[in-house]
Amino acid sequence: MEETIENIRYKIRHSTAHVMAEAVTNLFPGTKIGMGPPTENGFYYDFDCPKSLSQEDLKIIEKEMKKIIKKKSKFSGMVVSREEAKKRFIGQDYKLEIINGIPDNEKISIWSHESWEDICRGEHVDSTKNITAFKLLDVAGAYWKGDENNTMLQRVYGTAWETKDALKEYLKKLELAAKRDHRKLGVSLDLFYFDQLAPSMPFFLPKGAFLLNKLIEYMRDKYQLHGYKEVITPQIFSSKLWDMSGHSEHFKENMFFTESENNSMGIKPMNCPSHYLLFRSQLHSYKDLPLRYADFGRLHRNERSGVSHGLTRVKSFSQDDSHIFCSFNQIEGEVSSFLKFLEEVYSDFGFKDPTYNLSLRPENRSGTDEVWDKSEEIMKRILESSGMKYFIQEGEGAFYGPKIDITIPDALDREWQLGTVQLDFFAANKFGLTYVSDDGSKADPVVIHRAIFGSLERFLGVLIEHYGGQFPYWLSPEQFSIIPISENHFEYSYKIQENLNELNLRGVTDNSSDRFNNKIRKAQINKIPLMIIIGDKEVEANKFTVRLRDGSNINEIELKNFKFLSEYTEKINDDKNLSKLLKYGKV
Repeated sequence: MEETIENIRYKIRHSTAHVMAEAVTNLFPGTKIGMGPPTENGFYYDFDCPKSLSQEDLKIIEKEMKKIIKKKSKFSGMVVSREEAKKRFIGQDYKLEIINGIPDNEKISIWSHESWEDICRGEHVDSTKNITAFKLLDVAGAYWKGDENNTMLQRVYGTAWETKDALKEYLKKLELAAKRDHRKLGVSLDLFYFDQLAPSMPFFLPKGAFLLNKLIEYMRDKYQLHGYKEVITPQIFSSKLWDMSGHSEHFKENMFFTESENNSMGIKPMNCPSHYLLFRSQLHSYKDLPLRYADFGRLHRNERSGVSHGLTRVKSFSQDDSHIFCSFNQIEGEVSSFLKFLEEVYSDFGFKDPTYNLSLRPENRSGTDEVWDKSEEIMKRILESSGMKYFIQEGEGAFYGPKIDITIPDALDREWQLGTVQLDFFAANKFGLTYVSDDGSKADPVVIHRAIFGSLERFLGVLIEHYGGQFPYWLSPEQFSIIPISENHFEYSYKIQENLNELNLRGVTDNSSDRFNNKIRKAQINKIPLMIIIGDKEVEANKFTVRLRDGSNINEIELKNFKFLSEYTEKINDDKNLSKLLKYGKV
């Protein structure tokens, strides 16, 4: 059987991590080594190094790695006793801790490339000569075993590929990704910022607030079509609610708590328990089901500061959150229609080929195996009958039920996990949720937890990087910038701005003292779709020159042409359509 490219890359990266560890210990005597696994696109290794490593040091380490690789050392492994393993790693405290943590019934194996060895399960290339294309990328702090109570180590990141061309292509993508980094674009486009007085909680400037509100507006329109009812629920509840829901037991470390009149209160990290209270506040019949509650309420989770990353993981956020209360027989139809709804939304934002990951029962869970068997079988059947590409993730389900998590590739083919749909057979019993069935008896509803955007903040961060900050016309906070060539053209420009604003087009006149070319450059940096040039010629002819983001110009555009943009805004999903609509009134 031919070896897969994924396995070839795994072996290369695993082996390169070992070579890097040898290089670091050669260069910096006294270094203690932690763990060094391969990753999706590379590898890393953690070091307790007597020197604070810098980007310049990475070049020195690379040079040492090349010397090691030139020796063409063979990789080989052996099984040793626990005592022998400890002897080989005397003085390496982290390795000794790993050895002591290996269960008695498991074998301890050591892999070496002649001059260096490590505790390892294996999977390496035959020889260091097979390592032909690698690069060290970065160094950052990392707690030993990810625990902030442990020692802070230095983590060196690298990447390795099967050919130099593959490495070159990956480095090119990294360069593009750096330019699209939403944290940088968020600042340069005046979208959001962070303040130390509210760690990991974004402040949205007017343009950023517009984008968030536009996402909510978009989803509200979709909800009207798909039968959802929006609700508003409190942000703070008695801790008794979180005891009932199981969050106190399973999620407490991620929650914020406060007190009111000697009562313990919890700030909600998710909407589901408040929706249960809403459901049970009224009498429901089988005729009311499925009942779909939607909620854009603000949530708070006590994420560790070390895992925060711009908008993609924050402590304060909103979701396009919804909970569907339905009968058992309605599950399949509801989940199937939701997945179609989800694909429709992603397509509108230019995301294609989603991947579905079915997460099954975790070790820490509620309920019986019988209920889990039944719910997992339903989810598998839905995915199999739909023909969607999906993967099984053992042990990754929510504590109350199995779930399908959806990942999408962006413009740079990076995978992002966004949407989710989760079954919950336990909420009804915990909260006393019932409905009157068709025979007059009481029945328990099934709860389906679902989201498409997920966190709105995270989705916006993904969108910024997906578009490179160059939002589609319909989503752009500023759709046009009127750029008068001189002060003599200000009055006419204001008149045009008023006409365009009356057409519900968003934009202003640049009346700054900047030179004309600087105004153009400023509009390009702000990635404004339309730059409307106003000079003597335009004033005299009552026509405009429009410059697009790609640098092309459309000449002799009349005011009536802009009416097309107002009437067909939602059809403008790229700048080519924008140009066609402005010129011809159709796409």
